[in-house]
Amino acid sequence: MSAGRAIPLREAAWIAAFAGVVACVPLVSSSGVVLNFVMTALYATLIAQAWNILGGFGGQFSFGHALFFGTGAYIQAIAQLQGGINAWVALPMAVAGAAAVGLFVGALSFRYGLKGSYFALVTLAFAEVFRILALSVSFTGGGVGLMVPLRESAANLQFASRAGYLWLVLAFVVAALAVTCWLRNGRFGAYLQAVRDDEDAARAVGVDPFRVKLAAICLSGAFMGAAGAFYVQVFQYIDPGIAYGATTSVEALVAAIVGGIGTLWGPVLGALVLHVLADATRNLFGELPGINMVIYGTVLVLIVIFAPRGIAGIGRSVREAWAGSGRGRGG
Repeated sequence: MSAGRAIPLREAAWIAAFAGVVACVPLVSSSGVVLNFVMTALYATLIAQAWNILGGFGGQFSFGHALFFGTGAYIQAIAQLQGGINAWVALPMAVAGAAAVGLFVGALSFRYGLKGSYFALVTLAFAEVFRILALSVSFTGGGVGLMVPLRESAANLQFASRAGYLWLVLAFVVAALAVTCWLRNGRFGAYLQAVRDDEDAARAVGVDPFRVKLAAICLSGAFMGAAGAFYVQVFQYIDPGIAYGATTSVEALVAAIVGGIGTLWGPVLGALVLHVLADATRNLFGELPGINMVIYGTVLVLIVIFAPRGIAGIGRSVREAWAGSGRGRGG
């Protein structure tokens, strides 16, 4: 498939329409509640899409994607606080650093053929190791964490309203959607999905599973690093529990699975549904500890039982069932 057709015009138009509609939200509503909801939903979409690149298209399920998130977050904070580096310059450093960690973890894991539950546990273990390291060394602030000082200016990547952050995370999401679209239709994506379906068969036709999976984990880690850097700029604080804790990893994989792994729009739908449910539950039960994890677990179980293809796959399942019943009547 040629590079010119790697992103079909129709899908590019849908991505552009999505970006245009969401970008106009701050222009039609100045409500902090609305802007914050859209911003956090986009943030959830970003981490879900990052997980989807490796887990959905590559078939490498990770339980520790917070590893890349936390690395990006700490690089973003440390570069500003201790390096005196502008936040805009620190941002690509955070993305590159998270991708480098992905390269390191992938090289160790895939070189020795780890996959399935073994790979999932390795990523979880690495996230915990990095959390302990962040607690132990001084330049991360230890258990106290790091706080980025407020210097409100677009030049410092600190915006006066949620609108600026919304547009920033929207740019990341659009980039992630474009990469996902490329994976769905491009040559590398075909290699990656072939490795996911059957590594031995892919190797037999000349595909190198190690290199393909290594590139996928780097891509996935880069987008998680961008999410970590974004988090630091919005909340101006990071500590080991936030950076490498299980919450981010769970949110990323659950949103992707609920929406539909290996799809373009599944993570968007999954993130939206989970945030609507989380907000509704928060209004009903208040800030009960762990209520979000209960919601995620419940929704995940229901989706796995009743819609294993996720929300994005429901329409396809209905069409297939309708086509099957039509053939049955015709027979």
